[in-house]
Amino acid sequence: MADIALRLEGVSRHFGAVRAVDNLSIDIPSGSFVTLLGPSGCGKSTTLSLIAGLDRLDGGRILLGDEDITLTPPNERRMAMVFQNYALYPHLTAHDNIAFGLKLQHRPAAEIRSRVSAVAEALDIAHLMKRKPGQMSGGQQQRVALGRALVKEPLVFLLDEPFSNLDAGLRSRMRTEVKHLHLRLGTTSVFVTHDQEEAMTLSDLIAVMRDGKVVQLGTSRDIYRKPRDLYVATFVGKPKMSLVDGALERSAGEVRFVSPDLRIALGSPAALGLQDGTWPKVALGVRAEDVRLRSTGSDEQPLGSFGASVQLLEPIGSDTFVELAAGDATVVARVAPDVRLEIGEAVQATLAPGRIHLFDRERGQRIIH
Repeated sequence: MADIALRLEGVSRHFGAVRAVDNLSIDIPSGSFVTLLGPSGCGKSTTLSLIAGLDRLDGGRILLGDEDITLTPPNERRMAMVFQNYALYPHLTAHDNIAFGLKLQHRPAAEIRSRVSAVAEALDIAHLMKRKPGQMSGGQQQRVALGRALVKEPLVFLLDEPFSNLDAGLRSRMRTEVKHLHLRLGTTSVFVTHDQEEAMTLSDLIAVMRDGKVVQLGTSRDIYRKPRDLYVATFVGKPKMSLVDGALERSAGEVRFVSPDLRIALGSPAALGLQDGTWPKVALGVRAEDVRLRSTGSDEQPLGSFGASVQLLEPIGSDTFVELAAGDATVVARVAPDVRLEIGEAVQATLAPGRIHLFDRERGQRIIH
């Protein structure tokens, strides 16, 4: 069993009637990179502020290892936080910004020089040490902010949407650098973002949040391949998972998905991993890369097949997204860029075996294992 670096037990924070964080519990393993993922207003940044001690709890407790730090002041928590806006002192050089926390601790001058120099070399910013923030690019400022956190040698890194002010190319580069840095240092990191691509790229574990609660905690693969409910299924993934409403029918030991415009054979309940019960209202979900297309000339009808027509083509370079229509039902497929298709063309679509998702439409919960 993994050592737990950080534990939140029933943590709550209320602002009047608004429950920003609502009885949230999560264990963060030592040395892991854990992302709190969710849309604006879901409580992820408030949770990070509670961990850092920048805000007070209305309920629950926070443990760093075995130590209860719920009432411990922020400067005594052995944590370092990197903010969205970098929060650098504009009148100080990069060197002095990085050294600021060490000076507050009254560390010896020689130790400060040594630690700042080591961090600057690690982040490739040694040449910036005499510059002030106004003389640096956004990416350079971000590295200085990371350096200020690193130099404290914290037990836990807290990162609050640190790349959101960077352009797309630099954001991607900084993600890679932060991942390398995490792997090299082995420090526990808690990262907050609304960007699912960042979460999937960086994380050992992702905690998907909604209304102040964690609705699913798992690896990137778990979150993507086995979303627990419709919220997670549609929030994670680009393009969004296609959903079609309908019902399940059983006949001769087989299951069929039926909607006003589709009838799709899905195979046996055991092969599907279908939970026991009757499901009069379901949502069938499929990701774009799990839809196979071929011409309508073949008489073969494998499991998961249905007829459709091409409604829209969206080339994005490495792939093309194809919007398919079957009556009022819409499904998006991903194909290679050299696949030739025409708007209005009739095609046969097949859902990849073992890759479909079924949800109880009334409760929103997944109903296959």
